[in-house]
Amino acid sequence: MAEVFDTEYIDPNDEYQYSASSFDMSQWKRLFAFARPYKREIWFLMLFSAVTALVDLSFPVITQLVIDETNELGGETNFLFWLLIYIGAAFCLSVSVAGFIWLVSKVRVYTSHDIRREAFSNLQRQSFSYFDQRPVGWIVARLTSDCERLTNILAWGLMDMIWGTSTMLCVSLAMFYYHWKLALIVLAILPLLIWVSAKLRVLILDSARDVRATNSQITAAFNEHITGVRTSKAFTRESINLREFQRLTSRMYNSSVRNLVISAIYVPILLVAASIGYSITLSYGGSELLAGTISTGVLIAAMMLVQYFFEPIELVGHWFAELQMAQASLERVLSVIDAKPQITDSETVTRRIEEHSDRPRSALVALDGFSSMIKNIDVQSVHFKYKADDEVLTDINVTIHSNETIAIVGPTGGGKSTLVNVICRFYEPTKGKVLIDGIDYRERSLHWLHNNLGIVLQHPHVFSGTIRENIRYGHLPASDNDVQRVAELVGADSFIELLPQGYDTQVGESGGRLSSGQKQLISYARAVLANPQILILDEATSSVDTETERKIQRSLEHLLQGRISIVIAHRLSTVQSADRILYLDGGKIVETGTHESLLQLNGYYARLLASQQLGSDLNSDDMQLQTTD
Repeated sequence: MAEVFDTEYIDPNDEYQYSASSFDMSQWKRLFAFARPYKREIWFLMLFSAVTALVDLSFPVITQLVIDETNELGGETNFLFWLLIYIGAAFCLSVSVAGFIWLVSKVRVYTSHDIRREAFSNLQRQSFSYFDQRPVGWIVARLTSDCERLTNILAWGLMDMIWGTSTMLCVSLAMFYYHWKLALIVLAILPLLIWVSAKLRVLILDSARDVRATNSQITAAFNEHITGVRTSKAFTRESINLREFQRLTSRMYNSSVRNLVISAIYVPILLVAASIGYSITLSYGGSELLAGTISTGVLIAAMMLVQYFFEPIELVGHWFAELQMAQASLERVLSVIDAKPQITDSETVTRRIEEHSDRPRSALVALDGFSSMIKNIDVQSVHFKYKADDEVLTDINVTIHSNETIAIVGPTGGGKSTLVNVICRFYEPTKGKVLIDGIDYRERSLHWLHNNLGIVLQHPHVFSGTIRENIRYGHLPASDNDVQRVAELVGADSFIELLPQGYDTQVGESGGRLSSGQKQLISYARAVLANPQILILDEATSSVDTETERKIQRSLEHLLQGRISIVIAHRLSTVQSADRILYLDGGKIVETGTHESLLQLNGYYARLLASQQLGSDLNSDDMQLQTTD
């Protein structure tokens, strides 16, 4: 039995209701795996970090040598020699830092591309139920701001971690070389910093999760209000929308301030610890200098080394706070990458395809058990639920043959579109089964089935680009002549040829420059160009005028031959020529037959047709009265 789909809206905050706040190292290992293909760049990165740390370390050494030599030789000191040494070290440092930054930028761009590609690729595999549950902004936030934060921490944070670790190691060795007691005093401060970090980590992570969750809501609100701007203006919702958006931004402000305050507490603690270490070194080293056990140059070098030791700690502390924010982003991005589609190929189909992955697609189709033509689809005792207690389809039984057109009619909410979605395997039945040529479609390739579907929706989506590109979307190898041919078949050429650039006219985002009827004609042409074995028409002529509808019906008469055609319609005048008509009400088939047989039955279909005809007559009378007036 298939799983029941729960399509209730997901609150972006719900994903962060964890039983305990934790820093999951296993998740970070997965993130760093995205950098694994760039091992060469990372090795060079480590090389540059070591060079940078060593060159950094040379400045205190040069300073100590210059001071001690000056104390010993006075005016005979070769300052030009030391100046050239210093300039050479500075030049090496600049080259090393430049290479460091270049490699980090390269790794950042590449890993960002790979993470987004992995997430988008998995989104493409998701079932409809995944998108039913999640608003667009919920997904966009993860592939933009969350991914941006992750790649920053992965690249720049990794760079600073490597540099900081190398510098602290080199400085520690140098301090032990110069004065082991001073080195131990400075290192004794580290346990205090580790303890403070452990205490503040939980608070920073909790506030970071709240910030990222609120960011999802803001992105979703942006998307909703922008795409629905016409509706908002029509119902004068601008002020209400603004208040709702201000509520979200206020919450974002409070969450961000809380996170920044906690982070701001952490960094000053590091600065205080650094100051303590610096003052202890100065006090103890000064007493050693007065006692004559160390030279002035050694004391100054030790002071510089302490400063160099705590600079990486301050930087690492900053990245530690960022790491908590990135942990929240990491959880969100991985939730997209790890999402499992509700509907997938069975293990048998997957294994069969993997075993013969080197064979051409035509061979795989034959291997999958399908003939070149689908002969019939048999829906047997199908039940379906979106929610556990709300059955949308109940005991549906119908067989659809090739070269047959089935019309599905009935009241709004009766289950028409849901039945088609189950037949197309956008959803799977919770009970019962759908057979294609006698075999359960769950034992067949999902890609094969969807590759043989052609769908025209009531509100079709048109992509940004030209009209030609949108029609060719149905079959990318199609020639320009093929595109024009199908446009002529469905009657789309009549308006395309009137446009200044014809088929090369830009349609705008989501086809914003076209009317609803024009978008529907392009969608029709796109479906016809795909040459599908199963053609679904969901209120496909609702946005075109009567004359264009007649032209489409005439042009499709020969195209429907040899196919399985399913038409969903509210306007019954469009389905009277169907081979069979199914009347769905409350998720059940209450009547079935031809147009004539259903009229003779004088049941649901006949009453619905009579009411539509009555409404049409009333509209005609109203128009006639207005003309007379």
